[in-house]
Amino acid sequence: MKAVKAIRTPGGLSVRLDARAASVVMLLAVAAAAVAVVLIGSGDFPMSFGDVTATLLGNGTPAQEFIVQDVRLPRVLVAVLVGASLALSGAIFQSLSRNPLGSPDVIGFSQGSTVGALTVIVLFSGDSLAVAGGAVAGGLVTGIAVYTLAWKRGVQGFRLVLVGIGVAAMLTAVIHFLITKANLVDATRATLWMTGSLDGRDWAQVWPLAGMCAVLMPVVFAHGRPLRMLEMGDDAAYALGVPVERTRVVLMGSGVLFIAVATAAAGPIAFVALSAPQLARRLTRSPGPNLAAAAVMGAALLLVADWTATNAFGDRMLPVGVVTAVLGGGYLLWLLVTERKAGRI
Repeated sequence: MKAVKAIRTPGGLSVRLDARAASVVMLLAVAAAAVAVVLIGSGDFPMSFGDVTATLLGNGTPAQEFIVQDVRLPRVLVAVLVGASLALSGAIFQSLSRNPLGSPDVIGFSQGSTVGALTVIVLFSGDSLAVAGGAVAGGLVTGIAVYTLAWKRGVQGFRLVLVGIGVAAMLTAVIHFLITKANLVDATRATLWMTGSLDGRDWAQVWPLAGMCAVLMPVVFAHGRPLRMLEMGDDAAYALGVPVERTRVVLMGSGVLFIAVATAAAGPIAFVALSAPQLARRLTRSPGPNLAAAAVMGAALLLVADWTATNAFGDRMLPVGVVTAVLGGGYLLWLLVTERKAGRI
């Protein structure tokens, strides 16, 4: 039997707490923090675990503070925020579609952001800020298009996935078209952006990401219970008093914004949105979207992938998107085999 406790406040509010899920979130947070400290201490100016911790607490030398505060900490924070954003977007769309393959990088939202960014690079030769704006605009336009095309007296999960896969295929063709139309410089720049990387990320990427997460995360977590009910079907959710379409629009809008801002900050990073919610659900052994566990899992996965990309191949550092693509491809194959054996696909 699951250990679920109800915590009641003097004001009459109550919160149901799943002990196993809470333990998983805490352990993943500790693991992510440990990997973050190791990642900050890695590089051409290596630092011990203790030195990094002391510097973060304000007790480092001027050189250590420069390395940590100005060079490595912003990159780690971008990894944490991007990983959490991707994972939350994946958890939202997998729950809304009631399909583990209903990830935003499978049903077209990542491709929409990529088309927006490449349009700015190829057609307007825009700077990095304009590219980020193009990625957000592309993601939002794609989200509206998919919702509109999937609408038929409501948006059903199966129809959302089918429409999204079709839109993703069309957007992939647009991406290839833009690459063929670009000159050599823009094509090289576009290809590098499309690999997904955290190189050179600084506080200019941290603050917009942090601001967007500070706005979106409370909205999404406040809709965690209605989202869990939507997994049971629209009729059941209606019967339980959930305003189905309004809740779906709010959650889809939040999910699209999460994937758009994450892509704008680091480029398209594959498979984190797909795998993090599923791994979190398996660890917590709890039904529902498991939003908190998914967010921490996404942050931990991207930190581990970034450490692997920068330290596991000697002097030849890889973009983090290459590592997540390799690991995620294996996970996708395993997921397809598992779902087929279970008779769900």
